[in-house]
Amino acid sequence: MTEELFYKLTFRWSDFPPVTSSLAGTGGVLRTLPEDFCVEELPLYVPGGHGSHAYALVEKRNLTTRDLVLALVREGVKEKEIGVAGLKDKFAVTQQWLSVPNKHAALFAALESLENVKVLETSRHSNKLGMGHLHGNRFTIRVREADQDAFATAQVILEVLRRVGVPNYFGPQRFGRLGRNAVDGYKVVHGESVPGGYHLKGFFISSLQSLVVNHLLARRIEGKMFDSLVLGDWAKKHDTGGVFKVEMESEAERARRFEVSATLPLFGKKVKMSGHRAGEMEVGVLEYLELTWVKFASRRGDRRFSRLPLGEVNLQASSDGYILQFDLMRGAFATSLLRELLKTNVDEDQGELKEDDD
Repeated sequence: MTEELFYKLTFRWSDFPPVTSSLAGTGGVLRTLPEDFCVEELPLYVPGGHGSHAYALVEKRNLTTRDLVLALVREGVKEKEIGVAGLKDKFAVTQQWLSVPNKHAALFAALESLENVKVLETSRHSNKLGMGHLHGNRFTIRVREADQDAFATAQVILEVLRRVGVPNYFGPQRFGRLGRNAVDGYKVVHGESVPGGYHLKGFFISSLQSLVVNHLLARRIEGKMFDSLVLGDWAKKHDTGGVFKVEMESEAERARRFEVSATLPLFGKKVKMSGHRAGEMEVGVLEYLELTWVKFASRRGDRRFSRLPLGEVNLQASSDGYILQFDLMRGAFATSLLRELLKTNVDEDQGELKEDDD
């Protein structure tokens, strides 16, 4: 691998423009304290109170979800028996559900032997909690040391985002602490060995797929196509989830009304190259990263919204910045919204290996 390609495959926010780049940011600092970044999992379903699996709602501080899983493994639970819906930030206070077979229900108490862990609630349900079994996450975030006019600036940026949407970039958590998971993904799809063995190969390929998506999204923003559609796009309806191929330029009006948005390919055997203008952008990004879509043929593939509607945001001024609360759908990264506001390289040094949800 050349030094130039290594550089291209390494995640940096500077490669991916914000959609509000014409507006100044608020500045500020995140995560001065773990309590400055709170995440509450919004479950896809509520445990029914009976069934073959025990559920626990757990609050953790300054720990990874992996730390919780390993604590249960040390108590004798097999890792494959443990269910989580997603991996939550370490440098934060987070709440999420975990599941184990009923025979291990008493072992949830062992989690409270970990520092900064509380079991808030227990229940039962008929199935193991699966990866992706969540509606989304609720974030409550405090921005400190912001600029003097930060509150007013944030209001202006949020108003623009309500109109055009939030770029659905994959955040730095997807790419590892040094932003290099996609480098290892490139090696995997070219048959090279990587650290971590078979278990991590899927993670690394997922990071590479995500980097391709980020570059495609950047090209749409740079080309003034972020809130529009081009021929060859596969668009998705926000209300029903229906997907259709864009064959008429007039469909762009539906995107401007936020009825639909373009989707971007996480390439795999079920997601191949698009045609027309959309396909030209895909070819350009793949060539830039020295890839072809067939390198992802071992993966199922999926399509990802290029942008997300900004729902209700509760914004409050604080003594040295502001506090905001908002919800995001499953798979979306809060760092993409925060970066639009702060105009800084949000969490670029906080990347952690994330679970593969493809």
